[in-house]
Amino acid sequence: MAASRTSSVFQSPDATIARRWNDWLAVSPGGRRRKLDTLDAGAKPFSCGDKALDKAAVDTLAIELDTLQNLFYADRRYKLLVVLQWPDAAGKDGTLRGVFGRMSPLGLRAVSWKAPTTTELSHDHLWRIHQQVPGAGEVAIFNRSHYEDVLVPVVNGAIKPRQQRQRFAQINDFERLLSETGTVIVKFLLHISPDEQRERLQARLDDPAKHWKFDQADITARRQWRDYRRAYDDLLAATHTPWAPWTIVPANSKTHRNLMIATLLREVLRKLDLRYPPGDPALAGLKIE
Repeated sequence: MAASRTSSVFQSPDATIARRWNDWLAVSPGGRRRKLDTLDAGAKPFSCGDKALDKAAVDTLAIELDTLQNLFYADRRYKLLVVLQWPDAAGKDGTLRGVFGRMSPLGLRAVSWKAPTTTELSHDHLWRIHQQVPGAGEVAIFNRSHYEDVLVPVVNGAIKPRQQRQRFAQINDFERLLSETGTVIVKFLLHISPDEQRERLQARLDDPAKHWKFDQADITARRQWRDYRRAYDDLLAATHTPWAPWTIVPANSKTHRNLMIATLLREVLRKLDLRYPPGDPALAGLKIE
């Protein structure tokens, strides 16, 4: 599937959805780069204004996505890679439960990325990623992603600006390769405010059952919030492409986060013109005894 064909799936035929979606692309259709500091993490552009109705809409979308995912698996002409990116407590796990939790496990898998191992570090930074991209008919959701390697080492000074730019170019080429060989790449940046992150991290500390989700490294990363914000701004500007655009999801509201992501995934899957493969003519009229 050519990159030009892929880019068309990010254009909803619904004028209202298209307008709202365009407002939250990392780079506007007119080419204007959007910085995170200018975007309200508490905004709810896809909300109807009633939380109960929004939750009901998410439930309805989850059922529709399950149907579309089954059709996607049967069609086998495409692969779908969904990237969920942002620091801890942004809601990546919650998105997996709320948006993908009702989908059939057939052809669906989530990949959670941690710090690279010694073996992985002995290869190029995309080596481990390529092994986990979806196959025909599969939906793979990346909880964090290959973008960690242009965030953490940049903030910590492990790579220089020249190496960062080189990695941006390599990622763009990698994603174009995936796109041109049938992978639809949908990238969501879960945008929360520092105050919201503080509350969510504190909730983990206050609940012993959630201590396993807390890492002391979260505190270090939080102290580097401004550095990470600048690194994300650079990343968004450099890796927003027609074949793999970035959508920024205001995610202070968990319900709105799920509503927006589920809505846009439905739009993408609908645009693929999915169809069941032709049946075997020999099955016509067959009766099971």
